[in-house]
This record gives sequence, C-alpha cells and structure tokens, in this order.
Amino acid sequence: MAMPGAHDGLTAKLAEDTGFEAVFVSGAGIALSRFGIPDLGLVSVTEFASAVSAITAQLDIPAIADIDTGFGNALNAARTMREIEAAGAAGVQIEDQTFPKRCGHIKGKSVIASREMADKVRACVDARRNPDTVVIARTDAVAVEGLEAACDRAELYLEAGADAIFIEAPSTYEDMIQIARQFSHRVPLVQNLVEGGQSPVRDIAGLETLGYKIALFPLAFLHAAVPAGHAMLKHLKSNGATATFPAPQYDLKALNELVDIETYLQRAGDYASGD
Repeated sequence: MAMPGAHDGLTAKLAEDTGFEAVFVSGAGIALSRFGIPDLGLVSVTEFASAVSAITAQLDIPAIADIDTGFGNALNAARTMREIEAAGAAGVQIEDQTFPKRCGHIKGKSVIASREMADKVRACVDARRNPDTVVIARTDAVAVEGLEAACDRAELYLEAGADAIFIEAPSTYEDMIQIARQFSHRVPLVQNLVEGGQSPVRDIAGLETLGYKIALFPLAFLHAAVPAGHAMLKHLKSNGATATFPAPQYDLKALNELVDIETYLQRAGDYASGD
C-alpha cells in the first residue's frame, strides 16, 4: 500500500480525493512546511500534535503519525502516544535514533541501546487507548551498526509488541531480500521511498515483489509542489501577474470545491434561523 505524506489539511484532502487509503504525517514534512526548518528534532510534541489534529480533522481515511524518538524516554513516549492518539492518529511510527534525531537518509545518525528502544515500544503499546492503534517500530541501525544488528533490533522490537517493522535505509537490494525473508511472513514491513533517498527499490511493485506491505512517500508532495510554487513566485516577480503562468493551477473556485465549501455554506444556512 502506498502511503503519501500529508503535512497539512489540504494535502491530506488531496490524498484522500485521489483515492489513497491512508496518509503518513511525516515529521520532516511538518518541520519543513509548517516551520521552514530541517528535520533535526526541532519540532515539539505539542506542535506536532497540533499538526496531526488539523490533518485528521479533515479525513475519513487513517493517518499514521511519525513521532520520531517519542520525544524522550519511555515515559515520554507513552505520553506522546496518548497525545497523538487523542489528536486522531490511527497509528504511530517510533524510531531508535538518539535525540536530537535527523532524517533517516542523512549521514551522522546514532542510535540508542536496543533495550531502551524496546522499552519505548512497549510503553507505546501499553499507553494506547484503542487496541487497533498501530505501533510501527523503526530502526536506523543499518547505517550505524550494520544490517545484522538492525535485524536483531527489529526482532527485539517485535517482541516488545510492535505491530509493524521498519528497517530504515537498507543500502542494497540483497539487504532488502534478507529483511523480507526474515520478517515478511510474520509482520507487515514498511519502507521509505524518499525521492533522492537511498532505497534500492523505487516503486510499489518492487516492494510488493519482496513482500513489503507499506511504502511511505513522506515528502512526495513537497518535492513536487516546492519547485512548482517557486516557479510561480518567480513568474509573478518578473511579470506582475499569475494569469500568464505557463503551468496548470487551481483557481479559487477549484480550491473551494476541494474543501467542499458548499457543505459549509449549507450548514451555515441551517444555523441562520435567527438572522
């Protein structure tokens, strides 16, 4: 299943309107789009929960939220789980990097002790109010300790109660085959397909062939929208108008249709008896 990143209510609505079955609320997406800062653990849990709430309020499909390192130790992870679940998320992804973390495809990562991460996973599982809320355990240990150690960590996180496993940034196709052989028959496997990232598999078909179940495209919308928006701004700066911009664009009517303005106007009329 492809799960595109949604960094606000509008991108979430676009994903749902396109027919996707779920969205991924990426920590990097929130940091980049909402705050204009890099994915280096600079967004607080309160800021992230607010973003998740704004996204899930517009959706009828599930949203999986990237809670990074859980924003602290096991007790922090448990509180984060409750905060994000209360914000409407259908699941969380938690990773074993040290804090402050960094994007999984950026050099210089480090990881906490595997037992400490297992405690965080167990804390999230114990803290969830809805037993159907999914906990995805991610390890970034491939780049730090090697594939075998990363798989050992994944086994430990699975024992701690994780519902799905995400071994980030395997560097070769053979590594992905090994991961799939060890885990795909027992638990859903997740993989990042980040544009410009390190994954040796680039599409859903390739992942499904290996036995992976979920493909995250956390920044796909931003990677396409930022150059298009930048080009529009350059055109406006040079020409003083947007009507002559030589690329597809929504007008106000189309945007309002996307967010279902007629339903809101009808609802406003329903409550206008005293006007």
